Amino acid sequence: MSTSLKLYSYWRSSASYRVRIGLNLKGLHYEIIPVNLVDGEQASSEFDARNPQHMVPVLMHGERVMRQSLAILEWLEENFEGGYPLLAGPKRDRARIRAISHLIASDIAPINVLRVVNYLGKQHQFDAADKKAWMLHWIKEGFDAMEVLLDNPSTGSFCEGDEPTMADCCLIPQVYNALRWQMDMSAYPRIMAIYTHALTLPEFANAAPEEQVDAT
Repeated sequence: MSTSLKLYSYWRSSASYRVRIGLNLKGLHYEIIPVNLVDGEQASSEFDARNPQHMVPVLMHGERVMRQSLAILEWLEENFEGGYPLLAGPKRDRARIRAISHLIASDIAPINVLRVVNYLGKQHQFDAADKKAWMLHWIKEGFDAMEVLLDNPSTGSFCEGDEPTMADCCLIPQVYNALRWQMDMSAYPRIMAIYTHALTLPEFANAAPEEQVDAT
């Protein structure tokens, strides 16, 4: 596939962060098109044509439009043979990778995104302390389960074995968010060991929010 890849992304979006990691792990060249979620660019008529949900990421492959971070990551794995396999091993291992990915992308992240926090502030008068407590509660609930799941012989330097997969594409952005909200991570040594190791790889380091063209 030689058609260029364009990723519509916001620097602090954990879903965009996941896809940036995945693209890097597959060794793919791509262009970042920043979408400022704070300024509401996701609701513009131009972006609405790409995603009527008004959410990032959106990946363009030529004229083909792809949405939803996990669907994009699986598409990358199905269509590009280079780099790291994002879904590695036999079916049982791939099911574990998917389960860990969905624990984060389906159960933790959706209730911790900017639009939810903004809604809580506008409709329920949450102040900054309330918003922080909300974030930390749901991250803690997810990480408590994640830490148990990682106590498994299948866990290695990464969530599944010793090479990064889609599960790590999801975990590392969520840890970043936890640290951003000043969460005490001392109860999660397995999670933090994976996070620390992952950031030694350029594929993860270069995908970090602060490394993006739209970082502020």
